Amino acid sequence: MWYILLAILILGIVSAGINRFEKRRRPSDDTDEKQPVVPEICCGQHEVCEREKFLATATQDKIEYYDDEELDIYSGVDSGMYSESAVNEFREVLYTLRNTEVGGWMRSLQLRGVCLPDALKDEAFIMMGK
Repeated sequence: MWYILLAILILGIVSAGINRFEKRRRPSDDTDEKQPVVPEICCGQHEVCEREKFLATATQDKIEYYDDEELDIYSGVDSGMYSESAVNEFREVLYTLRNTEVGGWMRSLQLRGVCLPDALKDEAFIMMGK
């Protein structure tokens, strides 16, 4: 019985020593893998984008237009509040884009404060994945 208790005590001491050694070797836990903050202009369209690319693009001042200047009138409109005719305007632009341009177009909309309609988000994500 005493041997078991002594073995547990020694094991605990060794574990504590290893833990202390590892903490000294590593930098402080304050800097461990903090997630970047998503900018306020985000409409939630970046869910499938790579986070770093999104943040890098979102910090740029230059906005690239995809022959869609008419969509700026929807700046500030919530993504679930579009009429069917407005959704069709977005759809027309979306279907004229190449698959490789869809992600850039979505980021452009975000920088301009225009939210992609909820009805088109799935279609846009599918096109981006192709």
